[in-house]
Amino acid sequence: MMNGQQRADISVGSEVQIVLKKDQRSSELTHGFVQDILTKSPSHSHGIKVRLEDGQVGRVKEIIIE
Repeated sequence: MMNGQQRADISVGSEVQIVLKKDQRSSELTHGFVQDILTKSPSHSHGIKVRLEDGQVGRVKEIIIE
């Protein structure tokens, strides 16, 4: 399992767990598949920001590797 802080580890279609802006205090995770990678920098300490296929936007906390 990877933590989602490196942009190179994430690609369109990746299965991920993200934290939505509204869930940052509770750290509740949302599961989905990456549609767009929104963070331009190669890394981010709080996680790379992505848009899921269902339109939700948040920062990647876990990358699910099968």
